Amino acid sequence: MLTHPTSERLATLGLTGMVQALDQQRQAPATFDALGFEDRLGLLVDREAAERDAKRLVARLKFAALRQAACVEDLDLRTPRGIDRAVMAHLVDGAWISRHENLLITGPTGLGKSWIACALGHKACRDGRAVAYHRVPRLFETLAVARGDGRHPRMLKALARTDLLILDDWGLAVLTSSERRDLLEILEDRHGCGSTIVTSQLPVENWHEAIGDPTLADAILDRLVHNAHRLNLAGESMRKRAVTLKPLDPTARA
Repeated sequence: MLTHPTSERLATLGLTGMVQALDQQRQAPATFDALGFEDRLGLLVDREAAERDAKRLVARLKFAALRQAACVEDLDLRTPRGIDRAVMAHLVDGAWISRHENLLITGPTGLGKSWIACALGHKACRDGRAVAYHRVPRLFETLAVARGDGRHPRMLKALARTDLLILDDWGLAVLTSSERRDLLEILEDRHGCGSTIVTSQLPVENWHEAIGDPTLADAILDRLVHNAHRLNLAGESMRKRAVTLKPLDPTARA
């Protein structure tokens, strides 16, 4: 019997999924002996494909570095926040990413803007898309450092290559001159080639002032807003509501 050498050869070839499936067939011969050769081989191939898909998903999620462990299946549509079910279903579908459209999520703090963005990013990773998450203030700090050590062009190229870029916490402060130029470069590289999600406490109507320079603001918003879907959230803070619903004494009974 060459069962063990076969497993070793499969492992050497990097076919770990097939190794696991073959071991499973050996351990339950009564279950698999009735199957034909092609059926049993098909089970090995399916297991290998599933294993590789799982590894690629782990790699995509690691690269995305999403701020929150959120997924669209856990999205709360019962709490009134101005989320239309049909619109959300369209966003979850992800076809807008294939069309290189953008998404702007605005509203007061505590309404789950970042959570929704991360959930859509997680779904995009599951759909096989490259995703990158960045808080805007920290991204600009990183780009400023990269400009000094020569990594700036490489970072911009990496941002341009992602299918979905999430820019979280936009508009917390008026942009500096270098930040305006960086943002324009990022959006110019991605225009028509990738999708961008932006979350902000500021209404879109105030973004012009947050950019600071009228000419660059026109150029930036032209590349960001005109082909964008919008989620305008409103209502009571989810964080405040969670604290209100949580009993002060965990041992207390209703």
